Amino acid sequence: MKRNIFTLMAGALLLGMSSMSAMAAGKTIAVSWKTFQEERWKTDEAAIKAVVEGAGNTYISTDAQGSAQKQAADIEGLISQKPDVVLVVAFDSDAILPSIKALSDAGIKSIAYDVQFEDPDALYITFDNVGVGRIIAQEVQKAKPEGNYAFIKGDKGDPNATFLFQGMMEVLKEGLDSGKIKNVCETFTDGWKPDNAQKNMEQCLTSTGNKVDAVLSENDGMASGVVAALTAQGMAGIPVGGQDGDLAAINRVALGTQTVSVWKNAKDLGKVAGEAANALADGADVMSIAGVAKFSGGKKGVEMNSILLAPTPITKANINVAIDAGHITKDQACAGAAAGAATGC
Repeated sequence: MKRNIFTLMAGALLLGMSSMSAMAAGKTIAVSWKTFQEERWKTDEAAIKAVVEGAGNTYISTDAQGSAQKQAADIEGLISQKPDVVLVVAFDSDAILPSIKALSDAGIKSIAYDVQFEDPDALYITFDNVGVGRIIAQEVQKAKPEGNYAFIKGDKGDPNATFLFQGMMEVLKEGLDSGKIKNVCETFTDGWKPDNAQKNMEQCLTSTGNKVDAVLSENDGMASGVVAALTAQGMAGIPVGGQDGDLAAINRVALGTQTVSVWKNAKDLGKVAGEAANALADGADVMSIAGVAKFSGGKKGVEMNSILLAPTPITKANINVAIDAGHITKDQACAGAAAGAATGC
């Protein structure tokens, strides 16, 4: 009887050791966020974390809080924890390059998540940001084919700001060349911060004597600052573009104070990135990952492996798409809007 008890105990011990060994064999996936204050990153993280942990791997993260220096220190700290893959949402795409080299030197694979840094060994995963810029411009131009346009661009150190503007200019070139559209204000916005965007918009209104007919803002957070500045001058309702599918932005679309929010479904992006990270951690060749293609559209023209997802414009005509997908509730989307003011409300 005693022998049987000891045998059971030994078996249980071995089973426990086996479980611990299986846990130890799991990979570690890290994310270095440039700032975790923007609404959308919480959605991205939930999607990435679900995929990573669902595969039996460990998820860890850091928040650079809008500082290139802190992000460099964060990545140095991550290297000491020996993760297998690090997804980096770069605050400054040039300043981050020494940190990416440090990751490579340590044998750690890197993914440029949503924000490009030009390193040929990294996998770049994002939405088609040039395409997003095109959509913003197309929808604003539909609403206001002629007039004075203001461009509230993102942070100068983020290549997405340039990609978005490139797409806008492709659409608006003919109107600008003919003089039907005039670029009366164009400014970068430090940190993509709404309060900085509001100040930029206020300065634009002052310099033009409020003669602005449409605003192309490069994201929804900044669009909130733009709308605040317009509202203060009694100008709420002129066409305003944005992107990210922020809940407040979709509500502004229903209310008529924002024309379009280009929804880049962060759940889809996070899922794709989490799956790619798991595959790379397991030693998969990058070209074997679904959707990977070559991309060399950065300012330095460095060829990278990339996955570019297609975005969805949300306007009054299709708010129901975001509601039906569970991204936003009808009450959130339609708060304050008259019945029938937008499809789905």
